[in-house]
Amino acid sequence: MIPASFDYHRPESLAAAVQLLGSLGEEARAVAGGHSLIPMMKLRMAVPEHLVDLRSIAELKGICIEGRAVSIGAMTTQAEVIASDALAQVCPILRETALQIADPQIRNLGTLGGNVANGDPGNDMPASMQVLDAQFEVAGPEGKRKIAARDFYEAAFFTALGEGEIMTAIHFEAPSASHGYAYEKQKRKIGDYATAAAAVILVMEGGRCSQASIGLTNLSDTPLYAQAASEALVGSSLDPAAIDAAVAAAEAIADPVTDSRGPSHFRRKLAGVMLRRAIASAQNRAA
Repeated sequence: MIPASFDYHRPESLAAAVQLLGSLGEEARAVAGGHSLIPMMKLRMAVPEHLVDLRSIAELKGICIEGRAVSIGAMTTQAEVIASDALAQVCPILRETALQIADPQIRNLGTLGGNVANGDPGNDMPASMQVLDAQFEVAGPEGKRKIAARDFYEAAFFTALGEGEIMTAIHFEAPSASHGYAYEKQKRKIGDYATAAAAVILVMEGGRCSQASIGLTNLSDTPLYAQAASEALVGSSLDPAAIDAAVAAAEAIADPVTDSRGPSHFRRKLAGVMLRRAIASAQNRAA
């Protein structure tokens, strides 16, 4: 289908973009890579009168690493995340996650900020951002502020972004150099959304897990940070009893819908399978 008519704007600064969105009001939408918004417009599920394209705003792009502090511009593409050896050195889970998003053509245009900002529970990056305890920087008419990734998602396609606000950057502290990580995703075919997926970061010290963080993808109307499942691993040797407890806690908060990917109970159990695989892989990678 063809989208309804709209006016197109391409500001070259963040200030200009914020001003445009403020002046155009509710009938305007910011667009990054466009892979979520444009299909909805073609189906007439979204009919904005104005599109504000963010691709010419240089200050929204780039990867900055200073010690353990990492900042990534919201308009940095998934392909750029994958290509950054410096980012992979300090936080390899982002490369692993990005490689499982859609296909190369989409990753060349799709942005990190777009993937985390639009609130689609099927998007892959939000779970990894939650296990990293990332902060999302946003800018709007009232200035800039930061929102914790674990507090950002409210319901499917509803987030803590205020009216007229734009996501500008993602900030987090890189995990310990000795950490293990994994993003395990089950999908019907290459490029598809997850039937179920799990992100894990953990640190092993003296044969025991001293830190653990678990996120789940496409198993509720928001990405899930599995706090109880994470806590079940801490202090353990990642023995079968501890892993069973973590899996049970993760399955308890999963509430997937029955859809073309499978019935709800199947997807919930598959979440446990993905989590077991992610824990095993993260443990093997932990120094």
